Amino acid sequence: MVRREKSNYTIQAVAHALDVLEQFSGDGELGVTELSKRLKLHKNNVFRILATLESRGYIEQNRSTENYRLGTKCLQLGQMYIHHMGFLQQARPIMVDVVRSCRESAYVAVMRKGKVVPLDMVEADQPVRIVSHVGENLPLHCTAPGKVHLAFEPAEEIQRSFPEFLEQYTENTITDRNVLTEQLRAVANAGYAIDNGEYLIDVRTVAVPIKDYTRTVVGSLAVSGPSYRIQPARLEQEIVPLILKAGRELSSRLGYNA
Repeated sequence: MVRREKSNYTIQAVAHALDVLEQFSGDGELGVTELSKRLKLHKNNVFRILATLESRGYIEQNRSTENYRLGTKCLQLGQMYIHHMGFLQQARPIMVDVVRSCRESAYVAVMRKGKVVPLDMVEADQPVRIVSHVGENLPLHCTAPGKVHLAFEPAEEIQRSFPEFLEQYTENTITDRNVLTEQLRAVANAGYAIDNGEYLIDVRTVAVPIKDYTRTVVGSLAVSGPSYRIQPARLEQEIVPLILKAGRELSSRLGYNA
């Protein structure tokens, strides 16, 4: 039996759809006319491809300009790839090193449906330590990883995910949207977020964003411990520099180039 080249099985309609998607790699928004010129396809064919991709969430239309841009489904696929093929695999040894250095627990998390979800954790070897939150849906506004995602996600995603009601979990929880918004600006400037007993009393956490080769935030890396051990001076002098360095290393391993 003669094997045929896989290129002989190419479905032209699928190839054209992928060609359309790939045109958005360096451009924010594109219109039907521009795509038609670039790909030398009839406008009607381009429109039908865009309509199909839009119905599945891979493309979305800016109603004010009528141009198109990549949809959230593309981001989800990219995140799934990173998570399955690299994110957790690359994060594990870095978390181990962080825990070995500071003897506090470390974990990585992602944002899903308006919540932050820890995916993996390395616990400290201390008698009193923060134990696994893996798989839990944690609030965005009062956890360090949640604040990281709110501060570094694209503006459209932040608008969708920003909680309408800021539930109070402890006496330290920020429940004023203006105060939280101001803090998120500070997080974006500093490159890290702190939860000062805002979700769990007497627990202090610091988190940094993790970016991949597309410069997209694909997750967060956090260090967490009891407040009596992570005092403000230790936080600033030891924990923050440690987690910032670890975050840069993990992002670099995922292809991010600052």
